[in-house]
Amino acid sequence: MDLILEQAGLFLLSLFANGLSAMAGGGAGLLQLPVLLFLGLSFSTALATHKIASVALGVGATIRHLREGKLDLRFCTFILCCGLPGVVVGADIILKIPEGWTIFSLGVLTSGLGLYSFRKKSLGMEHQPRNRDRQGFIIGGLALFIIGALNGSLTSGTGLFVTLWLVRWFGLDYKTAVTYVLILVGLFWNSTGAITVALQQVPRWDWLPALLVGATIGSYLGAHLAITQGNKLVKRAFETLTVMVGIKLIGDGLSILSSV
Repeated sequence: MDLILEQAGLFLLSLFANGLSAMAGGGAGLLQLPVLLFLGLSFSTALATHKIASVALGVGATIRHLREGKLDLRFCTFILCCGLPGVVVGADIILKIPEGWTIFSLGVLTSGLGLYSFRKKSLGMEHQPRNRDRQGFIIGGLALFIIGALNGSLTSGTGLFVTLWLVRWFGLDYKTAVTYVLILVGLFWNSTGAITVALQQVPRWDWLPALLVGATIGSYLGAHLAITQGNKLVKRAFETLTVMVGIKLIGDGLSILSSV
């Protein structure tokens, strides 16, 4: 009976976290990772388990979004080519920077993203492509590489960075940006990060089936809501989660700094 309750709890956790993430374009780790830690896993085991489970976010969202058939394959290739190398080298970069200050600074920046979007009422409400010349792609690609490096080293929030960058720099509307993020970041970036972490730390294998099923179903349902309800819902979900992720990162950073 305890095993059934445990698996059911993990399933519901993953369903809720990944459903919200699929609407906002990231942030599943905000809810999922702390609960795994609360349930008694060490940080390294919880991180490995979460990273693998997060791949299912991309699976469920991909299944739903591919039915719309609106992706630009050349733009997909560009995002992957810029971001994946950053994911691979992310762990090496982050180890050279004091962890507390890094997490605290990212928390402030992430919260700022949400507040910025909230103040810009029209931001991301219409699809208006821009910065598609050589200079625009170079700057945009460099930013994606940096975000990829953060994705390779942090547990949550980086998908939200990609979402706003695609909206602000390349002129995508929120719904289209989230489509790219959930498929390319959720599936490909997260897969790369999951493999890297799993090779160094064994995850909690017996918890993964419930987490993976919950993530797949939750991300599919979240993506469906984002598609059917439009940019307004996606924008509000993005703004809410960025502020929540930012507050959590600020708290984590201050906690690390106070213990030093």
